[in-house]
Amino acid sequence: MPLLLAVVGGMLLALLDQTIVSTALPRITTELGGTGGYGWVVTAYLLSITASGPLYGRLSDRYGRRPLLLIGITVFLTGSVLCATAFSMPSLIAFRAVQGLGAGALMPLCLALAAETFPPGRQGAVQGMLGGVMGLSYVGGPLAGGYLTDHAGWRWVFLINLPIGIVILFLIATRLPRVAAPAARIRPDYLGIALFTGAVSALLLGLSETALLLPLAAVLFVAFVHVERRAAEPLLPLHLFRVRGYTTAALGAFGAAFGLYSAIIFLPRYFQTARGVSATDSGLHIYPLLLGMVAGSVVTGYLIGRTHRHRPWLLAGALFLACGALLATRLSDTTLPAGMLLMGLGIGPSMSGLTVAIQNAVPPTHLGTATSTLGLFRQVGGALTLSLADLIHRSAGAGQSAGTAAILRRLPPTGAVILLLAAAAMPALRTPATTDADPELSGALPPVVRQSRG
Repeated sequence: MPLLLAVVGGMLLALLDQTIVSTALPRITTELGGTGGYGWVVTAYLLSITASGPLYGRLSDRYGRRPLLLIGITVFLTGSVLCATAFSMPSLIAFRAVQGLGAGALMPLCLALAAETFPPGRQGAVQGMLGGVMGLSYVGGPLAGGYLTDHAGWRWVFLINLPIGIVILFLIATRLPRVAAPAARIRPDYLGIALFTGAVSALLLGLSETALLLPLAAVLFVAFVHVERRAAEPLLPLHLFRVRGYTTAALGAFGAAFGLYSAIIFLPRYFQTARGVSATDSGLHIYPLLLGMVAGSVVTGYLIGRTHRHRPWLLAGALFLACGALLATRLSDTTLPAGMLLMGLGIGPSMSGLTVAIQNAVPPTHLGTATSTLGLFRQVGGALTLSLADLIHRSAGAGQSAGTAAILRRLPPTGAVILLLAAAAMPALRTPATTDADPELSGALPPVVRQSRG
């Protein structure tokens, strides 16, 4: 039980801070100035997680989850304190990047711990429960952020992390067993990290600021692939992408992020600017989304556990997301609540189902890497969503309400299409009841890894 609390608490820390600022941002930009940096308060956090998550996952496969989690939480809490002391929008964006560098350890390593701690037969139910926690944090974050902003001030949005983080640090330090370091030390893929971070940054800046950076992003991505093919310990083992189950799960996470982040970040803004509600009430108005996400994740986890299949439920979720996104585009009092509920029911299965799918596609030696890859594509999808949202908002050119409405009409349907294509292309494999990986993977792994499975 203490270990499960640490896993759930670590996930809550990372996930809450992706969304808790959404209802506080209008107040933050008023106090600190710089409305142009609205989306970058979230994007900087996501970008840091994107860059650091695969590195934490890769290192934890070799050195154990415990030391990497302790480092990540410590950096995260340091960044939280810095964010609470921000004196301008640029300083807040920079401190959010520090916070994200620590948060990059939390999601992939906590999910990997859950996969290692519980037997395969219970993974569907466990991942469904954890997916429900994800749903609760994604939409509970805006509600908590609005309440804290209205009653204690926006700086408490970041300070609230300290008591939770200290308890989790204690649980991990005292309850999580130590794992001996291997005899052969590994060298982190620093060049791969730098190229990937630069490529994603150039892409996001190119979309939101100047298109002149888009060619640079393409060059950096090509260089990244070249480096990863030759790296001894690559940031992203490219051979894993030859496995259809692994690749389609990553693509599904990318697509689901369009629906998730556009709804979580911009629905509160829509209710505050177009409907004139308070920060707290804007969090309450998106409650149907919360119910749908939690229910969709928990029920999907249960169904996977009973049927040992994940593809049918992911397809159903993609269809729910598509229907909900189309219904919500009208932004009327009658259709928006129903649309949010259906969107939540569509996003929820992607949280639990995709985790089970990708973890069953790889052997245990790549568990941390695979889980961090899923998080990476979710974060990249979220960051790209926010950059595209900024572009759409500027092109609308008719004030905040019209721009936010345009974002909600375009991005969730886009995510639904991507998720639907990924789920349709996913191999129709049974989730194994024993610890084994996707049979396709044996031909994709290097000989040394195939022998270790033997």
